Amino acid sequence: MNKNLFFSLDLNLLRTFLVLNQERNMRKASKRLFVSQPAISQALQKLRHHFDDELFVKVHGGLEATPFAIELANAITPHLDGLAASLNQAEEFNPLSLTLNIKIAVSPIVLACLSGALFHQLQQQAPNVTIELVAWNKNTFDEIQNDEILLGVNYDNEFPKQIYRKHLVDLTSRVIVRHDHPVNKPHVTAHDMKGFDIASIITPGWNDDFILAAEVMRREGIEANVKFRTEFTMAAVEVITHTDLFMPHSNLFPIQHYPHLRSMLALVNGEELQYSVFTYYHNKYRNNPLIIWLNEQIQSVLRAQIDNNQSLSAS
Repeated sequence: MNKNLFFSLDLNLLRTFLVLNQERNMRKASKRLFVSQPAISQALQKLRHHFDDELFVKVHGGLEATPFAIELANAITPHLDGLAASLNQAEEFNPLSLTLNIKIAVSPIVLACLSGALFHQLQQQAPNVTIELVAWNKNTFDEIQNDEILLGVNYDNEFPKQIYRKHLVDLTSRVIVRHDHPVNKPHVTAHDMKGFDIASIITPGWNDDFILAAEVMRREGIEANVKFRTEFTMAAVEVITHTDLFMPHSNLFPIQHYPHLRSMLALVNGEELQYSVFTYYHNKYRNNPLIIWLNEQIQSVLRAQIDNNQSLSAS
């Protein structure tokens, strides 16, 4: 009769296995589980014997999972996550009791509308929390995996398997220009912007090597000249305020704060160009009440800004 791998296993060992798979480091796993490293080693030996597989092998800087361990983790994680959620749902999450520093990495094009509004919203519900917003950079995914940053907000990116992604909102493209810019229409096409240079905002990891507006114009046979690039939205705003350059952005741009600027809907082949914004965080926090709450707050702020811009356009 074949060995029953479920009934013959101490389920506490599965918890150790999942933490080891997430951390890939004995010291970090022991710290997270509040046990000694020898206890982690003993648990790993029992797991290896039980599954007849090495599970994790030592490599420079930590551990590497075997193919069997990767397959096992993918198979059991959804079930244990569901069990954890069921057991923890009785414990009410109260933002008022939070006393911690929350570090969030935000892409430049989102930061322009998120910073002040998010701070005020979080302070209303969690007055003892300190908010630290930093610019998204090429190392942000590593920083999330190392718990240096709690979560990040950015466009669609390729992300490591240790990272979880959650959809927040869908954006539509806008062209931002100075109020007395020669082009003055409710919506514009690539042909309307012919002859005008671009001031582009760099989002590290997303458009390092290309400028979407320039690509759209070139596909329609229009010469595109990127005159200015920056990771700082305010720098691009300063440039377009005093020139005929235009800044590709989205319906997230807080146009109400810039009476000297105008926002025009950008159409591609007669349709609005849409793209999504996501939050990114470590897999181990997928069911964390703090993360769930933060996602709700960030989504609420982004949607409020989009709705506000829509109201301004209709008026």
